[in-house]
Amino acid sequence: MGKIATSLPTATITLDKMSSTALYRQLYDQLREAILSGRLSPGTRLPSTRELAGDLDIARNTVLNAFEQLYSESYLERHVGDGTYVSAQLPDDLLRVKTQRPAEERAKANGEPISQWGKSVSFLTTSPGTYDGPPRPFRTGTPALDAFPYKLWGRLLATRWSTSAPEILPYSNSAGYLPLRKAIASYLSTTRGVQCVPEQLIITSGSQHALEIVTRTLIDPDDGAWIEDPGFLGARAALTAAGARFIPVPVDADGLNIAAGIERCADPKLIYVTPSHQYPLGMTLTLIRRLALLKLATKTGAWVIEDDYDSEFRYVGRPLAALQGLDTDQRVIYIGTLSKVLFPSIRIGYIVAPPNLFDAFVRARCLAGHQSPTLEQAVLADFISEGYFARHIRRMRALYAERQQTLLKAAKAELDGLLDLQPSDTGMHLMGWLPEAIDDKAAFRAAAASGVEVTPLSAYSIEPPKRGALRLGYTGYKPPAIWRATRRLAAALRDGTN
Repeated sequence: MGKIATSLPTATITLDKMSSTALYRQLYDQLREAILSGRLSPGTRLPSTRELAGDLDIARNTVLNAFEQLYSESYLERHVGDGTYVSAQLPDDLLRVKTQRPAEERAKANGEPISQWGKSVSFLTTSPGTYDGPPRPFRTGTPALDAFPYKLWGRLLATRWSTSAPEILPYSNSAGYLPLRKAIASYLSTTRGVQCVPEQLIITSGSQHALEIVTRTLIDPDDGAWIEDPGFLGARAALTAAGARFIPVPVDADGLNIAAGIERCADPKLIYVTPSHQYPLGMTLTLIRRLALLKLATKTGAWVIEDDYDSEFRYVGRPLAALQGLDTDQRVIYIGTLSKVLFPSIRIGYIVAPPNLFDAFVRARCLAGHQSPTLEQAVLADFISEGYFARHIRRMRALYAERQQTLLKAAKAELDGLLDLQPSDTGMHLMGWLPEAIDDKAAFRAAAASGVEVTPLSAYSIEPPKRGALRLGYTGYKPPAIWRATRRLAAALRDGTN
């Protein structure tokens, strides 16, 4: 490209000496914009720094600093003995401002950016009942954050930071902080009947992370996997991501219907189940079916994922023993979470792995993110080992039982004939059954328009449910908020579903 005569009308450069932006930066910005817009073409010779400083009535060092920045970014180039030129090698598509095309047109021109997996799991964020922002009644899975012992947690956190920083700052074992693994193993053994030692326990970033690790490690594309129907969307997403061919298995009053599952797929590679509190309907898998499930796993070599997501909160008697405690052949993989027990952002869950799967899970956990933050693990270990965790659960059981009763009283007063709520001995939510003719998606939309957060049963279902229902969480909300939301829900169902 040939050289172009000096072409820099200084009248087009306006410098504000009163601005907080340095003069050299103002000059740099305006020269750069002139180059990118095409007003200064490639090969254009610029005035000398002395000449330009005189024309603009600024110090020569100001011009030198602006030019130096443009040199370093390849907008300008020096020709020894001949001055400074706009770089001749700037890409053509940077030299002029293009007319912006509409976003849809640009997206089409760029092709489809989402993978098949990305499309297949989009239901996680688009299904009814998926909410963002601060929780409002009756969003589910929300613990009583108003009753969490913040000051105590803060004191434990400060103590750990001041006494153990050198110990907890480096990378640690991908399986997790050993004192926490010991504390959780002891807790599970004594309260849930889980057979485990710390060397089987892996700390994860929540239960969804645990599901991803397990399914990606065990599943090959097109492997058959049983999943409860209705059931947990996160499990469906994890199985989809792993390429599984999932088989929806119906549930009834006794939990997962083993016979129906065998009819649909007699030799699954993996079985996902929530035996202590079926998600979302709430029934318990009976002992007969537990034993039948374990027998099937032993016979076929299937792995069973036991998701024990909220069984700490049982309001009648002691928590039920885990399915894993009955397993004599090491076929059950037990996962749990502390996000619902303590607070969601702690993002700590765990896997209790059969010994022969432990190393493989740890390697997968390492690749999926080397470790969970050690500081939070250390504070949680202290919280458990010093007795605060057990005390907190006892308090929450009493509080949640009271809040469930509040919701049932409010429903009896406000929702009679609109939504049939039944009490539950465990968990953090209730299912409310709609009248036969009412579509639960329509009820969900009416509730959402009134500022009430519920989830329709159909959102969890692969095969259409025989009757519509709404899932209502109650644990995170004080009684006045529960009453107000119940009245709004009643008005929404009365006016929005007719």
